[in-house]
Amino acid sequence: MTARGPANGPAPTLTPRAEQTRAAIADAAMALFRERGYDATTMRAVAQRAGVSLGNAYYYFGSKEELIFQFYARNQAEHEAACRELLAAETDLGARLRGTIRALLDVLSPYHSFAATFYKHAAEPTSPLSPFSDKSSAPRREAIALYREVIEGSSARVSRDLGERLPELFWLYSLGVVLYWVHDTSPGCATTYWLVDATAPMVVRLVSAARVPVLRATLRDVLGVVDGLSGQAGRGADGHPAQVATQPGG
Repeated sequence: MTARGPANGPAPTLTPRAEQTRAAIADAAMALFRERGYDATTMRAVAQRAGVSLGNAYYYFGSKEELIFQFYARNQAEHEAACRELLAAETDLGARLRGTIRALLDVLSPYHSFAATFYKHAAEPTSPLSPFSDKSSAPRREAIALYREVIEGSSARVSRDLGERLPELFWLYSLGVVLYWVHDTSPGCATTYWLVDATAPMVVRLVSAARVPVLRATLRDVLGVVDGLSGQAGRGADGHPAQVATQPGG
């Protein structure tokens, strides 16, 4: 039996003591990632910080990569929790999108110091740490589901066709914001928050404008590009083989 994390599917039911040990290892890894960065953190250092043997650390997490998938899972859970009050009280789509992206930045903020060194690995197309990889499919699906909730709980009128794809597009938008945040050196990453405040209303206006026939055609072209890029990677944003509507150059 293995107690591995999300990268290897759901972990088996653990005893309270085992859960405590697993959480201690994950906490130690997150602290070391913040202090030393991803590259400089070793599994041996994680085990020492957690007060467990190296073998015990590998029992719960088979590699540093698996610790990063735990990082993804924790961040996603914290992000969803941080959005609950907003999504329960607000129905305006622009406010819901803006608040959800802002909440994501708040959740990520403790890790900004090591983000640049970590995301260079995540940005590699063949890396399992990529948000588009098969191994990242669980947190990706959960993130897209959150943006679906952002849309469906709003008062906005969204066509069925667009509604099916919009959560994915909102997720891609959030990735773009995070990429900017990674390199933001302004105090408290204030420029990134400003970027969210400035662009979220634009995104929602484009959603509203998609009801206009000529812009609906443009939207189909945009979705074709997204599908084409997913096809180049071999997988769609939901972790399944991409269904390519329009191939680049085709």
